[in-house]
Amino acid sequence: MAKFGQGDKRWIVEERPDGTNVHNWHWVEKDCLEWSKKTLSHLLEDIVIMSGEGNLWIRTTKVEKVDGEAYVNIRKGKIIPGYEMSVRVLWEGEAKDAQGGTLAKVTGRVELPYIADENAGEGEDPDINITVTDNGPVGVRLREAFLSKGKPIIFKRVRQYVDLMASGGPAKEELQSKTPPKSTKVALPVDNHSSLKPAVREGFKTITLTERFNCRAGDIYDILMDDHRWKGFSQSNANISREVGGSFSLFDGAISGVNQELQQGKLIVQKWRFNNWIDGHYSTVYMTFEEPDIGVTIVKLTQTDVPVEDRYGNATVVENTERGWKELIFHNIRAVFGYGM
Repeated sequence: MAKFGQGDKRWIVEERPDGTNVHNWHWVEKDCLEWSKKTLSHLLEDIVIMSGEGNLWIRTTKVEKVDGEAYVNIRKGKIIPGYEMSVRVLWEGEAKDAQGGTLAKVTGRVELPYIADENAGEGEDPDINITVTDNGPVGVRLREAFLSKGKPIIFKRVRQYVDLMASGGPAKEELQSKTPPKSTKVALPVDNHSSLKPAVREGFKTITLTERFNCRAGDIYDILMDDHRWKGFSQSNANISREVGGSFSLFDGAISGVNQELQQGKLIVQKWRFNNWIDGHYSTVYMTFEEPDIGVTIVKLTQTDVPVEDRYGNATVVENTERGWKELIFHNIRAVFGYGM
């Protein structure tokens, strides 16, 4: 190639820093291992596998290991993912008797020895090995329950990772930002205030509520975390753990989840779902309790990742969830316990 300033100007390309790979069109490789570790941890940790069915409670706890390699190549605008990894996930289970007493608590591992891009195109699920530390009758029963109920959930979460890598993984936004526009036409401006709208995960919504009660913050916290008081104002069965990592079941099992963070009279954070949502999907509920004056409590609730539709395609999930908090929970607490506005 002739240098700038020499030869016929019609055929000269000026030297510039990005001149060899304009818009990453020719070849870009991005390491995705750290991103993969974070993404797989998000997808595979704190999954509730069973929450009381057959008096069994099972959930994953932590992604202990992600080894291997993961990268994305972009060549001429085409995304080419590559990855070969082994993943280890820890889980815990508990079996109770008919009276609610604990029979045994066990821990175990989920081993995914080979997650690779070569299997993604064929739609193959990876090999999986589920082990338990207690090979007694209860431990074996919990492991078999995990195999039956949990394996499909684990595979579904792995497929979500595969889909994310296929769309570019952490390089997706970079690719989109550097891809040249397909058209040079100038569109007329439209005043729809779209630039003011916050980014929302497609297919999911966030609910925010603020409620005022004439009582102490600890009173409302205790009502929301107590089985018997839930039964009192909701007229339905409830089973609520008051421990971090403990599970809960509300409204005769229609709602279930796991406590993520608890601070007496101050904070409740929970993984939370209706049983008619798609399998394995949980929203996150954040409730803070503020007491600006003695005897006055402000409850602020934020619930993220609420699906727009349930598993049957009904598009009333967000509306029903928000109405349930207002009418079936907060309104009934005031009605039963006299904590008026």
